[in-house]
Amino acid sequence: MQELSLEHLVVRIGIALGLGLLVGLQRERSDATIAGLRTFALVTVFGGIAAVLSVEFGGWVLAAAFLTVATMVVMGNVAKLRAGFRDPGITTEVAVLLMFGLGAFLVIGPLELGIAAGGTVAVLLHAKDRLQRLVDHMGDQDVTAIMRFVLLTLVILPVLPDRTFDPLGVLNPRQIWLMVVLIVGIGLGGYVTYKLLGDRAGTALAGLLGGMISSTATTVSYARRSRFGDGPSEFAAVIILIASSVVFVRVLVEIAVVAPGSLSVAAPPLLLLLAGFVFLSVVAWSRRHAGALGMPEQGNPTELSSALAFGGLYGVILLATAAGQEWFGSEGLYLIALISGLANTDAITLSTAHLTQEGRLEPSTLWRVVTVAVISNLLFKLGIARFLGGRMLFRRLLPFYAAGILGAIVLIVGWPDR
Repeated sequence: MQELSLEHLVVRIGIALGLGLLVGLQRERSDATIAGLRTFALVTVFGGIAAVLSVEFGGWVLAAAFLTVATMVVMGNVAKLRAGFRDPGITTEVAVLLMFGLGAFLVIGPLELGIAAGGTVAVLLHAKDRLQRLVDHMGDQDVTAIMRFVLLTLVILPVLPDRTFDPLGVLNPRQIWLMVVLIVGIGLGGYVTYKLLGDRAGTALAGLLGGMISSTATTVSYARRSRFGDGPSEFAAVIILIASSVVFVRVLVEIAVVAPGSLSVAAPPLLLLLAGFVFLSVVAWSRRHAGALGMPEQGNPTELSSALAFGGLYGVILLATAAGQEWFGSEGLYLIALISGLANTDAITLSTAHLTQEGRLEPSTLWRVVTVAVISNLLFKLGIARFLGGRMLFRRLLPFYAAGILGAIVLIVGWPDR
């Protein structure tokens, strides 16, 4: 093993001490009986010192030190049982062993990862009551949603082949399913937040969560509620506008994940469009009367059938965008964006971002194609508002959507290429 410098040791052991004090402070406040502020600090530093010695004398030193700490933890629990504790719990004990290992990891492993792990341990220990309330609020459907996401991510994804199967070299099953996991994960985040808040979600938050889960589904839900008198149309219009604004956030996140190198070109115009729609939402908000409109029941975003449907849609659009680029140039992509945007903007965003990351598409074309898809999606949602929500909702949304779409078209035409 390589020799550790003095500067390296001072920094790493110092950080181990700090993280040990942080976790020990939390355990001290929770009245842990076998370890508190000083013990956690000492154990973490002990792990770091053991790691230093193992570099010189071999891994058996670290193993022996770990067994020593584990023995002390067991003896502490035995003492607790003799003192009458019938349910001593093991959280503090596990934390002690974990912090010993973290102290060792900080010396010989990546510093950033060690610091992140230590901070996460402290947050998890401190968030006990909040996590317990979260579990108490979860029903069988919510647990099923999380388990399905685990199935999509940790079971299906690893077994898919990581190679292309088409002449254009774009249909990679693992890459396609990775995009499914990304979209389902975004929706699941909004769904979990919705389940935590429920009826407490106000107008603005209802729009934000609706945009995270599905802006199109949100438009359908609130258009129907507006038509049948379940809340005034002005509130439905505000929520639909906010959900439509969140689409630009989703687009930026997807581009950042799939084609991070294109963000410097794609982000400025998309952020400008986001700011414009936020401004329109604020104007619509200021025109509402007193009152509120709660969220309707949201669908589970982790349904396997929905994931398969999106995977199929993404694969088709990915192949179509690659073929359109190959045969018709970038002009063919705009037609594909107009058509695919009627369903959703995720598939076309991810597919064009994938082509951009591979160097087949310019970043300036990427954000323009995505913006065309967003325009198509806005027109589709405006149609939904008219036919499901009636004339009143349509009239409330029309000037805002018209202004947003006009601004997007001006930006597509007038934004300078880089």
